Amino acid sequence: MIRRQSSFHQLSCGGIILSAITVLMPFALKPASDHSLLISFGNEISPAHHRQVYALTQRLLTHPASFICNLHPAYCSLLIAFDPLLSSLQEVEAYIRKVSDELAEAVLPAPRRVEIPVCYEEEFGIDLQDVAAHHHLTREEVIRLHASGEYRVYFLGFTPGFAYLGGLSPRLYTPRLLAPRTQVPAGSVAIGGQQTGIYPMSTPGGWRIIGRTPLKLFASEKESPALLALGDEVRFAPISPREFEELSV
Repeated sequence: MIRRQSSFHQLSCGGIILSAITVLMPFALKPASDHSLLISFGNEISPAHHRQVYALTQRLLTHPASFICNLHPAYCSLLIAFDPLLSSLQEVEAYIRKVSDELAEAVLPAPRRVEIPVCYEEEFGIDLQDVAAHHHLTREEVIRLHASGEYRVYFLGFTPGFAYLGGLSPRLYTPRLLAPRTQVPAGSVAIGGQQTGIYPMSTPGGWRIIGRTPLKLFASEKESPALLALGDEVRFAPISPREFEELSV
């Protein structure tokens, strides 16, 4: 969820730096309730669909409308919550179509680049061997493939600060656990299907755990509590158990 007034700071990444130009794809509009509208660009996880979601979200954040309360971006859709006392569903739909026409060419901020240190040792990567066996790879090959990837934060959800990352190598696509664990340690780096992500806090979870980061992904006391934000580029850097301990201090 993105609250219109608080999240632009995260998305602006220290100032608007011009990057590539996007042409907005065709999209579908569908009422989700009497006070929300769903905008869908397709039904597949892809960089192209993410780019459309990001472009429209960015535009609505930088040119806020008084009747929009919250924005909820996902892989290939954007849910807009609005105040029905200020605007009707039809008026919101007309506004979105007007904004989309203005986005024939949208200049986006350059993505923020974030490096996440990860210890892939067995004590942290409790499912890494199973992932390797599933793909007929060695542990070292799984680590190399995962750490060499370039990932993009498609959206945050599940728990505060949990970033769904696109860009996982197809060679690492791995089914979720048949029975989710009742407790996954905070900082666990995991694979679930075509995605990879990091558990920001200790919660139940069904993804395959392959490592852990010492970084704190969510700090409620900070102005921007989530370490990662929509549109960020993420790289994973392997570290040793000793480095993990040093960075945990």
